[in-house]
Amino acid sequence: MAAIGVRGRVIGLALVPMAIIGIVLLFQLITGKIDDLDQSLRTRSAAIVRQLAPAVEYGVASGNAEVLQTLLDKAAIEPDIRGVAVFAENGQWLAQAGRGTWANVTQSKLPTDRIYLVEHQDRLVYYAPITRTEVVVDDFQTFDAPHTAASQTRLLGWVGLDVSRNATFKSQREAILRSLLILLAGLGISLYLAWRIGRQITRPILALTHTVSRIGEGHFNERVIQSGQAELGTLQRGVNHMAAHLQTMQGQMQEKIDQATARLVYQASHDGLTGLINRHEFEQRLEHTLLSAVQQGREHALCYMDLDQFKVINDTCGHAAGDELLRQLTQLLKGKLRERDTLARLGGDEFALLLENCNIHDALEVADTFRAEVQRFRFKWGDRIFAVGMSVGMVAISRDSGAVSHLMSAADAACYVAKDRGRNQIHLYESSDHDLMRHRGEIQWVTRIQQALEEHRLRLSWQEIRRTDGAPDTRRHVELLLRMLDDDGNEIPPMAFIPAAERYSLMPVIDSWVIKEAMRVCQIYLSSGQARHYLFAVNLSGASLKAPAFRSMLLAYLQETPALGPHLCFEITETAAIGNLVVVNEFIEAMREFGCSFSLDDFGSGLSSFVYLKNLKVDYLKIDGAFVRDIVTNPIDRSMVEAINTIGHQMGLKTVAEFVESDAILALLQQIGVDYVQGNVVHCPEPLMSLCGQS
Repeated sequence: MAAIGVRGRVIGLALVPMAIIGIVLLFQLITGKIDDLDQSLRTRSAAIVRQLAPAVEYGVASGNAEVLQTLLDKAAIEPDIRGVAVFAENGQWLAQAGRGTWANVTQSKLPTDRIYLVEHQDRLVYYAPITRTEVVVDDFQTFDAPHTAASQTRLLGWVGLDVSRNATFKSQREAILRSLLILLAGLGISLYLAWRIGRQITRPILALTHTVSRIGEGHFNERVIQSGQAELGTLQRGVNHMAAHLQTMQGQMQEKIDQATARLVYQASHDGLTGLINRHEFEQRLEHTLLSAVQQGREHALCYMDLDQFKVINDTCGHAAGDELLRQLTQLLKGKLRERDTLARLGGDEFALLLENCNIHDALEVADTFRAEVQRFRFKWGDRIFAVGMSVGMVAISRDSGAVSHLMSAADAACYVAKDRGRNQIHLYESSDHDLMRHRGEIQWVTRIQQALEEHRLRLSWQEIRRTDGAPDTRRHVELLLRMLDDDGNEIPPMAFIPAAERYSLMPVIDSWVIKEAMRVCQIYLSSGQARHYLFAVNLSGASLKAPAFRSMLLAYLQETPALGPHLCFEITETAAIGNLVVVNEFIEAMREFGCSFSLDDFGSGLSSFVYLKNLKVDYLKIDGAFVRDIVTNPIDRSMVEAINTIGHQMGLKTVAEFVESDAILALLQQIGVDYVQGNVVHCPEPLMSLCGQS
């Protein structure tokens, strides 16, 4: 039913009731017609036999067969009559016309006072009694006297009438057939009229349905012809209004989508702060430029530019000042671009300049113009004025330049050399450059450090720090030393990879690993009840101290297991402490709440050590090994060690001398009065597992 359309339902609604009524009327008509035909046959047959009985009375009474036969022949003329017969009272057959099938009247005990009907499937047989009435009259009775007469009725025989029902059945079939034809004709006419009416009704509805379907498919320009009145007209106008509104909304939405798409395309290829193209877009343009150099032999140049002192402005005035500086410098540099030059911001304070169809000599002049413009520029923020510079690394682009990644790496390395040589200058990349070789070595170390972290090839060793007076100490003081294993399992000393880690900001990651490992070892001793015998000294870099994430991580460890605090001593280098005095003091205060102690490492290497020492709340003062190593032969180094030891004691600090490599050095330190010594003559570093195996 759900699959039938509106037009089918309308036609069905108009046709079904009419068909039901027609069928009922036809059934009633046919039934009435059949009854009428049958009743007509019966009535006519009964009338014939009723009239025939008195007519043959004379013939029967007189025994005149000829008269009887004449009467019967005339009666048998009717088409429905199969036969007529006259029987005597005793059942003797007297006369017959036509064919008939008769019962034995004497044995059937037919009634003598009425017509008797015997019904068969295809015929009707009537029997009418033939009677004779005799009246006795008294001839001597006067007319004035009351008249009395006696009558007697006597049965003479029977008249039989055999009537066929075939004509009636034929008439019935014809009547049914005519009625069916009339019904079918009526239904056909009704169907046609219903179709026409339904079409008129459903055409606008179907048009509405088609229009709504098209609108639903996104064809908002579709409209329905307004042909209806009343509710249908209102609906048509409403659909057209809805479509017009949706079309307007679609246009507005498409316009917004186009604008958003354009913005996304622009943002995907441009830097949001400066409006310059970004690294991805720049590398694509560099790829095309490199292709022209390979295929057509053209000369180009690539400049990698890094601002000097940008971090100072960012740290002192905030990121808003740094962003404004980048915007102003971008406008300054864009004003110096040639038509075919491409300037891009690679990220942070790093820019790239692509000079197309430019030999290296001209490229150096263009790059120097950019550098000079930046050098002359003064950035004003509030009441402060800053001067900035720009270091530039340049590489020539030719058919032998290799891939884009190689060009970018070479330009970056040349820029690094320009910074390392004093900043605010241009360095042209050459594959045989010694400084570039060193830079590449450090880059290789970065990769090796990252692989060591991923492959768990970092190890901790330990070296004991002992008292010089030989007196027993309440706990064993050891320093945890970092080592890295190469691919063959050999130890790599820290000074081989630490400089590269410091330069490329990997120290927070390394220090995090050291802290976790130290905490694990300390936890082992704490759970075994032996931790009270050890104080673990752990080195922290300046980069880690400045990293909020690292400090939060360390604080979370101690909050989770505060019992570890008294067994940890953090060693901070003098240069790191002086460069981050406020941060270091805040860190020390936070760690002291857990009972941690602190040691100032490499003391004496700074230029203002004694000035800053009074502002640092440390427990141990480790004298720089550069003074201890030659203390026996160099009186100046000895004087420095004595001065540091004296100042440390006056400030209530314990002094530690490192790099103690001979008995003579050890004896001299004992004489000076240094509290603790550390070096190979005292104890050679051992793998941490050897410490864990001791009781």
